[in-house]
Amino acid sequence: MPSDQFELETAPADVGTLRRVAIDPVSRVEGHGKVTLLLDDDDRVQQVRLHIVEFRGFEKFIQGRPYWEVPVMVQRLCGICPVSHHLAAAKALDHVLGVERLTPTAEKVRRLMHYGQILQSHALHFFHLSSPDLLFGFASEAGRRNIVGVAAAYPEVARQGVLLRKFGQEVIRLTAGKRVHGTGAVPGGVNRSLRREDRDGLLAEIAAIIGWSQQAVQLVKRLHAADPVLYDGFGTFRSNILSLVGTDGALDFYDGHLRARDADGQILVDGFPIENYQQLIREEVKAWSYMKFPFLAALGPQHGWYKVGPLARVQNCDRIPTPLAEGERREFIDHGQGKLIHAPLAYHWARMIEMLHAAETIEELLHDDDLSGSALTSSGARQRRGVGVIEAPRGTLIHDYQVDDDDLVSSCNLIVSTTHNNQPMNEAIRRVAQRYLNGRQLTEGLLNHIEVAIRAFDPCLSCATHALGKMPLQVELRDAAGILVGRLAAAS
Repeated sequence: MPSDQFELETAPADVGTLRRVAIDPVSRVEGHGKVTLLLDDDDRVQQVRLHIVEFRGFEKFIQGRPYWEVPVMVQRLCGICPVSHHLAAAKALDHVLGVERLTPTAEKVRRLMHYGQILQSHALHFFHLSSPDLLFGFASEAGRRNIVGVAAAYPEVARQGVLLRKFGQEVIRLTAGKRVHGTGAVPGGVNRSLRREDRDGLLAEIAAIIGWSQQAVQLVKRLHAADPVLYDGFGTFRSNILSLVGTDGALDFYDGHLRARDADGQILVDGFPIENYQQLIREEVKAWSYMKFPFLAALGPQHGWYKVGPLARVQNCDRIPTPLAEGERREFIDHGQGKLIHAPLAYHWARMIEMLHAAETIEELLHDDDLSGSALTSSGARQRRGVGVIEAPRGTLIHDYQVDDDDLVSSCNLIVSTTHNNQPMNEAIRRVAQRYLNGRQLTEGLLNHIEVAIRAFDPCLSCATHALGKMPLQVELRDAAGILVGRLAAAS
């Protein structure tokens, strides 16, 4: 692994002589975080850090609560991806109940719920949060870089993005009871199935949803083809990757085992059982962020960090089990010419391939009569611990619970997707800052390049810290004496 990817934590020789630039907070992401950069007298970037500044407390809030409340409670971590936490907790508590296998109806309703979540979240992130940068340019007029600007300039793109997300939310409503913070998954199964007429209603729309997902993939491919130097080089760094894969090696968002590859694509770990994740992954704590830094234990914190999420998943699996998405995956792999693609902006391409796969999978599930079955729950021999792992839209999500003899949660450990990507995001913004900020005059458009790199990972900082924050933006540049040189401010 190249040594230059580990320059992130090199301490400057004399911090007191450096200038500090702050982006506080990062915009168009879920939750609150800031970026600080230290520059020397020649405006060379010496240090770049993404700080997560909110309190992390949900693992304590859960303690002492009855275990059956947990799948509903943990959804309050986030309003963007509550389904992922809902299902990860339910899967963990299946093991506490000793359930080795769900009923066919329960498993398929959960899968439908989850693939609806993948579809709506990917649509939200790409069309609402990231497409303004990609369509207008990173340094374009700030007032235009939003979904309203996209709707004015590219009305059909914006319309499709809105309707894709709406469809995914409707899938969630019918399977979970509500679009946000539903109750559909319970320990041991689900509390509802789908009526035939609800399935027919979704099926009436699915052909358009698949078609729009295909168009979204084509849009990203055109953007890559129009500026391959940018899309393949912007913030690019090499790292390991990690994700769930199905037991047959296929892409699977709901279940499977853990697989990790090194930066060259060679498999490091495969078939790793999820309940033993603590033997595979360790977490490092650093004083300047509430978010931890996971790494592969066998490689250590310096060499063991990794990427998760769409860019990892699409390259870590052996195949995608739906035909249209698999064809796009093969083209994506060919783009790498036999090597792993590490460019952060390639996350968007992989994300749209996954959205297409989610749409295809939803169609397959809607034709399955098990969705309307009546056997909803299972039970078994009671256990004290349960681990649930799922592929959330942003990457691998781990929920781990201990439950005492009184059915109360005695301990909880969560490793969320954005936490896995903590070190990669830091590395990406360091690369971008060194490439675009060195020797440049401070401008909003220039600083947005750093935010573009962060947004590529689709971070959910409220999931990672389990708190919400305000989103005004103010950036100050001060000289070595602390005198204010420049300030930029923007509304939420």
